[in-house]
Amino acid sequence: MSTADYKNPIPSKSQHALIVQQLGLKIVSGHFPENEKLPSSDELCEEFQVSRPVSREAIRVLNSKGLTYSRPKVGTVVRPKDEWHMLDPDVLFWLIESTPENDFFKTLSTVRRVLEPEMAYIAATTATDDDIAQIKTAYEGMEKATNAEEFMQPDIEFHLAIAKATHNDLLAYMSKMLVLPLQQSIKLTSLRPNLQTHSLPRHKAILTAIESRDPLSARLASLVQLDDTNVAYTLIKK
Repeated sequence: MSTADYKNPIPSKSQHALIVQQLGLKIVSGHFPENEKLPSSDELCEEFQVSRPVSREAIRVLNSKGLTYSRPKVGTVVRPKDEWHMLDPDVLFWLIESTPENDFFKTLSTVRRVLEPEMAYIAATTATDDDIAQIKTAYEGMEKATNAEEFMQPDIEFHLAIAKATHNDLLAYMSKMLVLPLQQSIKLTSLRPNLQTHSLPRHKAILTAIESRDPLSARLASLVQLDDTNVAYTLIKK
């Protein structure tokens, strides 16, 4: 089930989506603390006016995301946070919704700083001509954008193309799982005036380094781009 379904649940098609959305947000926000029991199946059925099979399916989804576990004669209990499936798109969405913007931006910035410069470094040594063409196409899409909204998708495609160019399936997968928070980050920093003037040269430097098969320059260019993202966020929040 997609994040979009949870954001706009359609009870007639999937009643448990509404329960998953509301309970997921309450768990991630701390309304239901770690190791605390959720309401019983009967209570959920009464609160949401659904049948037992629907409430059980909702709990099954929460269990599959690592947020809870269920035991006979115990009920459904919230797992410790370090056991949650943080890369699950819905868990990420709930984190974005429930975490103060500044805190989440700092967390994401740290993750990006660990991953993106190293992926650029690797891509500069492993990228094929087709990989570089995809990175370049994404960059050209950024150039053609006439506003911040049009800029976002090719910006994301640029970073995903670099991850793919590492030819490391796990890195590529992790990058795809982080698209949702990356979108939120780009949305925020794209509010800076003269977005393309600031952003394009830094992305072009990454592309040029990868094209030149220069891993050290690719890593440095990625770090510079991330530093600029932090500067943009700081300026916007002043």
